[in-house]
Amino acid sequence: MNPDKIRTVYAPYSQSGENVASTPLEGYIDVAQAIYPAVNTGTIGKDGEWTGAVVSDNAFRIDATHEGVPNTGVTLSPQSQPDFIDMTGYQDIFLAIRVTNGGTYAVSAVMGPDTNSFANLSPLNPNANLKGAIRRNDMDTVLLDSSEAMTANVWNIFIIKSQLAHQKVMQFNVTNGSGGNSDITVAYMRLV
Repeated sequence: MNPDKIRTVYAPYSQSGENVASTPLEGYIDVAQAIYPAVNTGTIGKDGEWTGAVVSDNAFRIDATHEGVPNTGVTLSPQSQPDFIDMTGYQDIFLAIRVTNGGTYAVSAVMGPDTNSFANLSPLNPNANLKGAIRRNDMDTVLLDSSEAMTANVWNIFIIKSQLAHQKVMQFNVTNGSGGNSDITVAYMRLV
């Protein structure tokens, strides 16, 4: 240790050091004046298992396209494996929807398929709107947008802040209200 980077300070047990007539311990301690970088790579739980730190997704996860969804038709995404979104440790999410027929679409967050468990709870109520006390003290639908205008053949990107945080088994339900058939592609990116 570099002696130029050491500072002498009163020890916490010394009752202001020199003012004490006879102390059994030295009234001063040496404190190193250095900064050491630290990186959090995860935690070790009480069972001894290491869990890596959750980080934001680097890119959107793009689900398979739902082709030719008729007017008033409903899609659930994601449909490929994993067929649900796990928001454990994530606070926010970007939702991107690409449609081939411009118009209005309804978007809601729903419970994922009943082929999955919510932590250790099974069966689930599939396609049920997620409920929670997010904005008020009573249970309310977490995300239900009954009419969102979408432009055709581009990604319509939305940020959803906090409302879906830590949901374990979630899907997005998209209902075509555009007046005609539409191909619908859904993508998402989770943020810590």
